[in-house]
Amino acid sequence: MSAIQPRIYLASKSPRRRELLRQIGVQFDVLTFRGGERGEDADVDETPLPGESVERYVERLALTKAEAGMRRIVWRKLPRQPVLAADTTLELDGEIIGKPVDADDARNILQRLSGRTHRVLTAIAISDGNRIRSRISDSTVRFRALTEKDIRHYVASGEPMDKAGAYGIQGRAAVFIEEIRGSYSGIMGLPLFEAAELLEVFDYPL
Repeated sequence: MSAIQPRIYLASKSPRRRELLRQIGVQFDVLTFRGGERGEDADVDETPLPGESVERYVERLALTKAEAGMRRIVWRKLPRQPVLAADTTLELDGEIIGKPVDADDARNILQRLSGRTHRVLTAIAISDGNRIRSRISDSTVRFRALTEKDIRHYVASGEPMDKAGAYGIQGRAAVFIEEIRGSYSGIMGLPLFEAAELLEVFDYPL
């Protein structure tokens, strides 16, 4: 008789993160939060703190989401399983760039990224209620020069609206990208190398 595969909770509604966990054979249940119909991972204030570095910012949000997920498990009296949470953000010219607030904001972000190199950081955190651990993936992405038509058509597709930096590397924006250095899965939103490292810490077999 085969052993029962352990499960974790994913504190995110991101279809990209679900896809990446399935890619490495992780069994998971999705934790839902208030506001989840808008694709939010948890009720977490994502406003950067004064003087906060992008590294500290993205790690703080991932840790906060993992802790919020564990509180949700306790409150709903769900089976105890580790909670995995993640947060992705961009950094350009020292500025933290998250998800666009509207189509105009998406256009402005894409204009800034045009013809330039930016950083994409994804932090992941796992909590089992007793321990919490985190890792950060730091990659760079270079965009080709974008025309106004490129930007207008891409924003009209709706794809930028729920993504940090107003684009998805796994979607239509792939044609904008000249070069990446780092983790493709990290740029998508869940770095698999770092995820595997953390899962091993929590004795999850891969």
